[in-house]
Amino acid sequence: MFNKPSLPDEDMAYTILSDLKRVTREYATAATESVCPDIRQMFTQMLNSTLTLQGELYTVMQQNNMYNASSPVMKQEVDKQLQQYQQTQQKTNQFVQQTQSAQSQIPPSASANPTMPAYQ
Repeated sequence: MFNKPSLPDEDMAYTILSDLKRVTREYATAATESVCPDIRQMFTQMLNSTLTLQGELYTVMQQNNMYNASSPVMKQEVDKQLQQYQQTQQKTNQFVQQTQSAQSQIPPSASANPTMPAYQ
């Protein structure tokens, strides 16, 4: 029998955690780019499942002193960032509504542009 070298538990956990983080990003991208509602829902479910698994692994690692959390952030800074994100979301919603409103006022023959491919 071979005596295979193995990774220490901490290194193995970090590797798995990194993979879960990467998969999370890929599922989020796939969900956002899906044009089919069923496919989008499938990727969203996979994303949520992966996020849960990642959170569970992080908790176990933290409990076993394998992961040092970042330094605490002041609530004031978090509130500031949240407010900025909410403002951005509000501006984005306004832009989408204005764009949809403008497009609904264009006659169908004028809005067809054969040189612009549909984005999927």
